[in-house]
Amino acid sequence: MPYVRQAKTSFTAGEIAPELLGRHDLKSYENGAARLRNVVVKSTGGVSRRPGLAFVDTVPGPARLIAFAFNTEQDYLLAVVDGGMRVFRDDALATTAVTPWTEAQLDQLSWTQDADTLIVCHPEVAPRRITRTGHTSWTIAGFTFDTDATTGACKQPYFRFAPATVTLTPSATTGTITLTASASLFQAGHVGARFRLDGKEVQISAVTSGTVATGSVIQTLTGTAATKNWDEQAFSPVRGWPLTAAFHQSRLVFGGSRDLPNRIWMSRTAAPENFDLGTGLDDEGIEFGLLADQVNAVCALFPGRHLQVFTSGAEWMVSGEPLTPERVEVRRQTRVGSPPDRFIPPRNVDGATLFVAHSRRALHEFVYTDLDQAYAAADLALLAPHLFVPLIVDLDFDAMRRLVLAITDDGYLAALTIYRSEQVAAWTRFDMDGAFRRCAVVGDDTYVLVERGEFWCIERFDGAFGTDSCLAGTATPATAAWSGLEHLEGREVRVVADGSDLGTKTVEDGELAIDRVASAIEIGLSFRHEVMPLPLVLEPLAGGHVAPMRLVRARFRLEASAALQIDTGRGLQPVPFQSVGGGGLLDAAPARFTGDKEVRALGWVRGPEQPLWRIEQDSPLPCTILSVMTEAKGAD
Repeated sequence: MPYVRQAKTSFTAGEIAPELLGRHDLKSYENGAARLRNVVVKSTGGVSRRPGLAFVDTVPGPARLIAFAFNTEQDYLLAVVDGGMRVFRDDALATTAVTPWTEAQLDQLSWTQDADTLIVCHPEVAPRRITRTGHTSWTIAGFTFDTDATTGACKQPYFRFAPATVTLTPSATTGTITLTASASLFQAGHVGARFRLDGKEVQISAVTSGTVATGSVIQTLTGTAATKNWDEQAFSPVRGWPLTAAFHQSRLVFGGSRDLPNRIWMSRTAAPENFDLGTGLDDEGIEFGLLADQVNAVCALFPGRHLQVFTSGAEWMVSGEPLTPERVEVRRQTRVGSPPDRFIPPRNVDGATLFVAHSRRALHEFVYTDLDQAYAAADLALLAPHLFVPLIVDLDFDAMRRLVLAITDDGYLAALTIYRSEQVAAWTRFDMDGAFRRCAVVGDDTYVLVERGEFWCIERFDGAFGTDSCLAGTATPATAAWSGLEHLEGREVRVVADGSDLGTKTVEDGELAIDRVASAIEIGLSFRHEVMPLPLVLEPLAGGHVAPMRLVRARFRLEASAALQIDTGRGLQPVPFQSVGGGGLLDAAPARFTGDKEVRALGWVRGPEQPLWRIEQDSPLPCTILSVMTEAKGAD
């Protein structure tokens, strides 16, 4: 059989699923790989070892990470934990605060920001305003609706929950009165809530039974006769609170609640605390339900070209230029659905909105097309469904690195390199010594919450490092003793001293002694990256079998790399890795190499499932592969 030469110049299709190994006709087969672990695909086609993780701080347990951008120079990371919140700026703890949310409620927290205020929602807790007044000055208060200064009426949403036949009878028209219902209606949670009788408000002060309550008249009632014309405030401890919120066209929008999951409320223009519907003037409040042939519980809102509403059964477009009670149009677009049991925020990528499917095993791209005048929802995980057998729990987009980050409940991170204009969408997988739990992109920095044994750590991706949970330091004069490593207690860590890999050591009592003095050091947990190509496409010989193949030589084009280990195989057995790139346990830091490195190989690989080469290494030094040229020979 003649020599087979192959040029692997691009990995821009990313890691593809094993079930696609037979689809040689796909363009993605040519540009894909069998395994891409702990590497980042470059827009030009190459792959690089992923950035390490710089240690920031520990938190007492599970947390929700929220990015807070006050302006272009003042970015904060909020870590909401059980009953509290920690505020970080520039990797330092700025302040802490007490919050009403428990650990069990963190998954359903949703939020939206306007200037220096964050509005946080949960279906079982009244919305809260988190307001920044200074780097270390933050307040958390309940969200309140406007009240008419003359009449005392509260400009909040109202709804009739009881059947139309149920009546309310007031004992008087002013003062403290008794309300009597014709059917069981009142609950203890109604204390403090407001009811409207013929448009006039009464605030409940006590509940005697399911049919009798005491209240204070806010607006003089029209009479004492039984009336069917009544309603109650839409949000309360009895009926639940808003599920999610967003700002769109200068209106605050609440989406869904526990008892009204398919409803949308919009505030008055430029008045986010005023949801009064009034008489339907252009700037007054708007309210409607999403009615269709399936359940449409609101899961998330996104203010894009139109107000995008993501529900448990479909995706909707709310349009109107501008949005007014008369002009608002609501149209269902696609039928993918979003997870109703947790809030996973949709993310904007170059005009497209990325959202997690109802199954949490797919990521879709919600895009408006001018040709169709409608939205489509393509599946971005179509080529790599195997990465989402575990369920997605969190999502964000690192615009600087062009990475979509999807964290799964198994604790790894599926990373999508995406360039929509160049049609690049390449999946890889990040894993580590521990488990990824949450992520948040703050400005140009990406933070993750990591669980490692008893420690819950906040860490930041940093291209200057090659290890995880790492600390870096300098010393003058140089020293061999380093401390401050309590979060790595008892762990085997990798040491990079003055740019040279010194191998592994074990942290004891939060300290580490290395074998020689160093003036600059990086100490962290090692991680292993792997690049494995797809098998060669070979035509079977007579009889249907595939001839054994032998890799003769491979040329790896590198960029600014300091270490490379390659497995070229030896028959059906793996062979030891061959170091061809520099590095090692030397006192001097290895030089960064750009150019070609060639290796020759012995042995045979049989069958279409076996690749000719594989890269795998845990050296905490940079490694970038731009292309691979291989020459193989088949048996005669």
